[in-house]
Amino acid sequence: MADSTAGGAGFSDEEKAAMKQRAEELRSTKGLKGAAKLAKELEACMDAIDALEGIDGEVARMVHRIVSEEASDLDPKTFYGFPAYARAGKVVIFVQPKSKFDARYPTLNFDETATLDDGSMWPTSFAIVEVTPQVESRVRELVRSAVD
Repeated sequence: MADSTAGGAGFSDEEKAAMKQRAEELRSTKGLKGAAKLAKELEACMDAIDALEGIDGEVARMVHRIVSEEASDLDPKTFYGFPAYARAGKVVIFVQPKSKFDARYPTLNFDETATLDDGSMWPTSFAIVEVTPQVESRVRELVRSAVD
């Protein structure tokens, strides 16, 4: 479990690090526009994926491949240090590695701009403990639905 400050109050060390990482992401693209900004964000996304090991890396590489094939209009970037994919600057999909917060499993997450709506309630986060053909198929379906 993450350590927190002031006897349980405030943000954990991991949360503080993620916030600092997000601030750095924003600083690194400040003043960049168009293709230069997209290139910098793609580079950061690929660096984030390359830094992941084990199941975290497997999931991130799978998601990157699937998004590239099924939702090529989404732009790769990072979001709090996570590999992410955005439309018009708004994150649609991101991978949260288990190593980031010492969790049991990495998750594939869909932000509110994703169109997964299904009645009165639907999931937006999916735990992935193994990359299998069935998992790849389901992720492919989710990505296609998210960008319709």
